[in-house]
Amino acid sequence: MSGVRATAILLGGGVSDRPRPFRSSKPRPSPAPKISEAALLLSLLWMPALLPLASRLQLLPRALLSMASGSPPFRPSPASGSDYVPGSVSAAFVTCPNEKVAKEIARAVVEKRLAACVNLIPQITSIYEWKGKIEEDSEVLMMIKTQSSLVPALTDFVRSVHPYEVAEVIALPVEQGNSPYLHWVRQVTESGSDSSTVLP
Repeated sequence: MSGVRATAILLGGGVSDRPRPFRSSKPRPSPAPKISEAALLLSLLWMPALLPLASRLQLLPRALLSMASGSPPFRPSPASGSDYVPGSVSAAFVTCPNEKVAKEIARAVVEKRLAACVNLIPQITSIYEWKGKIEEDSEVLMMIKTQSSLVPALTDFVRSVHPYEVAEVIALPVEQGNSPYLHWVRQVTESGSDSSTVLP
């Protein structure tokens, strides 16, 4: 009984064996259903733990939510003064065994206008399963900026020149960013664009 007494005191009530005074001779409306004190206490205790979860749910990519609902993905409207179409530029990622191979592929995709820019990130460690064995290798990561429509051609080219049996080529659409830069990526990768285009 001391647990119930403590719960009631925490919730501002009290446990008393004294009868309560009768206040009115009018019939009282039926009271709203009362939540048990224990349930109320538990909900108050769990509230702080659930709030971070609720805020994380708001951060889920809208594409995942639209896949679950079957509706088309949400596309934010272009920013004022911007003609960038969200998702029309992609960042593709390719791993290479060393810097020499990465530079050769990077230069080739830029020359072929399959990419506007390639960043080389040296000395990444990759841990993966290959043919039933856990492997660990030092690699160079290429971050390639290109038009989303060029990702299939980029993938085919990388596969044709890459030394790995199965080359990693994954691409993510860019929803938003610096509009002049995104416009530059599209301009440079257009087949008829001027080769003297300079990064803004």
